[in-house]
Amino acid sequence: MNNLIISENSGSEDLAPIALAIHNLIGLPVTMRSKNRRGVRVEKKKVVDSNYTGPLLEQSLREEKIISAIPKSGPYRGKPIVVSPIKNKEGETIAAIGIVNIIGFIDLQTL
Repeated sequence: MNNLIISENSGSEDLAPIALAIHNLIGLPVTMRSKNRRGVRVEKKKVVDSNYTGPLLEQSLREEKIISAIPKSGPYRGKPIVVSPIKNKEGETIAAIGIVNIIGFIDLQTL
């Protein structure tokens, strides 16, 4: 039996299947990283960066909350992004996942 388990130490190879699945459902770019390791950036149905981090992913991990903002740096500079922490059963933040609103007029938090 194959398992998919993520932790605060998961790398891009562990996170890619989740990020790709979400990207395939919504069609928007997805970013994801664990607390202790860089992760992935997914666009156009493939992983375009397997050593990715971004300022909003890092902020969500630090603050342990949903972040909705427009980054001033990085590949998605000027694009609205929503990032959510992923917590384990004990309530500890172990990863963060973000959706990039390249369309610009969708309210991602109400979807």
